[in-house]
Amino acid sequence: MPRYVIEREIPGAGQFSQDQLRAISQKSCSVLDEMGPDIEWVESFVTNDKIYCIYNAANKELILEHAQKGGFPANRVEEVATMISPATAYQPL
Repeated sequence: MPRYVIEREIPGAGQFSQDQLRAISQKSCSVLDEMGPDIEWVESFVTNDKIYCIYNAANKELILEHAQKGGFPANRVEEVATMISPATAYQPL
């Protein structure tokens, strides 16, 4: 299944309380449960004014549908072409 990075512009996200983050997570999970197995939330990274989410989904349209149903922004959605890490530097050529 393709992997996507979603950029969500949410002013003040870095100052959200644990209760606020839990509520956002619960809303996201309830929408995902309704949508079925073709979309999966992997993890998210909260910065000062944005949340970057990693999702597996059959297509970009499911990502946008999830955002609309959940009431959160999806300002940018990009499909991951490949991944690299420090281990990439040591792979044989």
